[in-house]
Amino acid sequence: MGRYEDKFKTFLDEERKIVDKRLSQSLKNRKPSSLYEPGYYIIEGGGKRLRPLLVLLAVKAVGGKLNKAYNAAAAVELLHNFTLVHDDIMDNANKRRNILTVHKKYDTNIAILAGDSLLSVAYEYLLKDCNGTAKKVLAAFTKGLVEVCEGQSLDKEFELSENVSIEEYIVMIQKKTAAMIEMCCTIGAVIGGGDEKEVRSLANFGKNIGIAFQIQDDLLDITGDENDFGKFVGGDLVEGKKTFLFLKALEVSEGTDKDRFLEIIKNKGVKPGQIQSYKELYQKLNVLEDAEKEIKHYTNLALKSIKKIKNEKYREYFALLADLLIKRRK
Repeated sequence: MGRYEDKFKTFLDEERKIVDKRLSQSLKNRKPSSLYEPGYYIIEGGGKRLRPLLVLLAVKAVGGKLNKAYNAAAAVELLHNFTLVHDDIMDNANKRRNILTVHKKYDTNIAILAGDSLLSVAYEYLLKDCNGTAKKVLAAFTKGLVEVCEGQSLDKEFELSENVSIEEYIVMIQKKTAAMIEMCCTIGAVIGGGDEKEVRSLANFGKNIGIAFQIQDDLLDITGDENDFGKFVGGDLVEGKKTFLFLKALEVSEGTDKDRFLEIIKNKGVKPGQIQSYKELYQKLNVLEDAEKEIKHYTNLALKSIKKIKNEKYREYFALLADLLIKRRK
């Protein structure tokens, strides 16, 4: 794998710049500015650009041409940011990527409309790259959108429910997070001209790495550095979110330890001053290690699914990306 690492980093850097330029063009100087300026604000706020890069990697993995997929790559990032704007409103989040969230910088009504505009422009840009694959590409894109909405709804349901299983949680994150990553891989493979086996293999990679990605996000929420993470560390506990860590702790704890987790459900979260004590309790119960094992499990499933990809270079690129995601600190 070593011989591909430098080339992979160069690929990511070069393609990220092209995607950033396309994203900027998609919203810059549009009128009315009251609608598009807030969307431009969140897009210019940066991000890993994981989703558009997955589209482009999938295109190359099946032998396609990148210049036929840059608009689609921009479209999935616009869609992703639409979900972030609305998620931040629902969570009443103050920061995203170390800057004020859209509804805090402007106001909630402006943020809702700005999010809707991001989704609209996403479809506009996706259609530019559909060509003869329009039905399959639009079907995958729309399915991803439907599932992310279902996942967000389940997430909100879980906040009110006293009994959520780890199995139910996995279903929720498969919809809320993994479905969109699966969609990116599917769209790239279809636009690139992949056959059914290749499309299915890359879609499975996306689904499984997406689940691993979200559990890693849960883990970083309690172990990350706020400057790296770009969000308030321990926020999931404060909001009373039923993450993988919380549900696993509830499952394995006993006695007074279990009572402390049941208190979180009763009180709908913890006070910021309690975060460290709960982190120590997670450590005592080996929940952090359990989360790491689960991340590795789904990462291995993702890697297994791309063994059928014939292009060795891009098969290794996907493996390197998986490694990058599970070792990330933000």
